Amino acid sequence: MTDLVIRALTEGDAHLFHTLRVPALVGRGRFGHTYATVGQGGEYRPEWTWVALREGRVVARAAWWSGPEDSAPIALDWFDFAEGEADAAAELLRTAPLRAEYSLLAPPGWRDEPEARAAARARIDAAVAGGLEPLVERYRYEWTPECGLPERPGRLEFRPEPDDAAIEDVLRRIMPDTLDAHDRRAIARGGVEAAVRELMDFFAWCPSPREWWRLAWTPEGELVGIQVPAHNPSGPCVGFIGVVAEQRGHGYAYDLLVECTHDLVERGATKIAAATDQPNLPMAAHFARAGYPITQERIDLV
Repeated sequence: MTDLVIRALTEGDAHLFHTLRVPALVGRGRFGHTYATVGQGGEYRPEWTWVALREGRVVARAAWWSGPEDSAPIALDWFDFAEGEADAAAELLRTAPLRAEYSLLAPPGWRDEPEARAAARARIDAAVAGGLEPLVERYRYEWTPECGLPERPGRLEFRPEPDDAAIEDVLRRIMPDTLDAHDRRAIARGGVEAAVRELMDFFAWCPSPREWWRLAWTPEGELVGIQVPAHNPSGPCVGFIGVVAEQRGHGYAYDLLVECTHDLVERGATKIAAATDQPNLPMAAHFARAGYPITQERIDLV
């Protein structure tokens, strides 16, 4: 086979991204997302969009994403390749000087769709060959008014907490035996403080106000946890739900989720995104009970 040319795009040749024709069975294309550079009114920077060309033809592509104020990419959004070009795709990932988590989007029950399953498996294998490793599979939810607004259980009291040190202490108390794979990875790499810092950095990165964060307490004054209603660049979302270790077993995460939903709706949300790890069966059950339907599955590779 002829040699590959692997390079970043420029604003002038960003159209090359669209010359790779692949079925939108998985990935962002499956859910109606489109690629456009910032110069075209979109979200992507051409210097963070890389292609592999063979005889001038695009055979693989990858596009990294970040918020408008970020100086480095925070997610690999697009990763596609032509039939028979998985090796080229892996080489593209190894060559491009960009590193970020890859979240492969798939339809609910994708393993029951033979074509979607094959497309997902091909991308996962190519990403692994390119240096990534699977971390966790997640459910992605989207609440709308048609789902019905769950009734507040009324068991807890919610209050703002302006002191970041107090918030950090609550997060530390949530970390023991956490079921969240990203938190466990952060703890393994840098201890509990690293996991707390990652969460605080994410909360601060969201453009929603700091004043929205709420701690939850029992009527007797015992701390239960924290719920963070938020906006990410795409819109309203359940930013975080966490119950301190000593309060687990009472189903309080459901109370926090319901309160978070009400907070966002009261602030005008007509669509709320959320996600949880598939192995986190208690949280998945809370989302189902609160009327959040699964709209996507997600395979996270790091």
